[in-house]
Amino acid sequence: MSDDPTQVREFFGARAATWDSRFPDDGPAYAAAVADLGLLPGDAVLDAGCGTGRALPPLREAVGPTGTVIGADLTPEMLIAAAKAGRAEAGALLLADVARLPLRDGALDAVFGAGLISHLADPAGDLRELARVVRPGGRLALFHPIGRAALAARHGRRITDDDLRAEPNLGPLLAASGWELRSYTDEDHRYLALAVRRTG
Repeated sequence: MSDDPTQVREFFGARAATWDSRFPDDGPAYAAAVADLGLLPGDAVLDAGCGTGRALPPLREAVGPTGTVIGADLTPEMLIAAAKAGRAEAGALLLADVARLPLRDGALDAVFGAGLISHLADPAGDLRELARVVRPGGRLALFHPIGRAALAARHGRRITDDDLRAEPNLGPLLAASGWELRSYTDEDHRYLALAVRRTG
């Protein structure tokens, strides 16, 4: 699929109403990835490209009632589906492109991005924008409930060397965007890259 924002919006907009029913068993994987992000009570966290908001309840549970949870997506239909699923109670839903977030510098402690990296129009620029809104020492989780090989097989494709999610590509991309890759997991049942916002 293209990473052009208009085409991304059209692709997900057409699938928003049935998205959760296509992946009904992903909840535990989301909760485990959120746990690995290491949020603390009172933290402020963004779910970037939140879709139907499946990460919002575990993010709310992690930061507690005094924390801030924001789910941002550029597809209105996905945010409508998130609200219908009751996930607006876990976090504020924001219609926004991660390339231009209406948040102040250093406002957040962490960013969670499920299936995000492969849909960014400008990966380096967009990751820099995420770094801008996270305080130095804050964290980033790039997650998918299945690994690269399993995802490629699901779509009838093979992994290619230019895949941004591959560790040899992702590490330098993050480093050029204000992040430091700290851990990397790519297994059939899980993809999770954890990075820390560099100071200075």
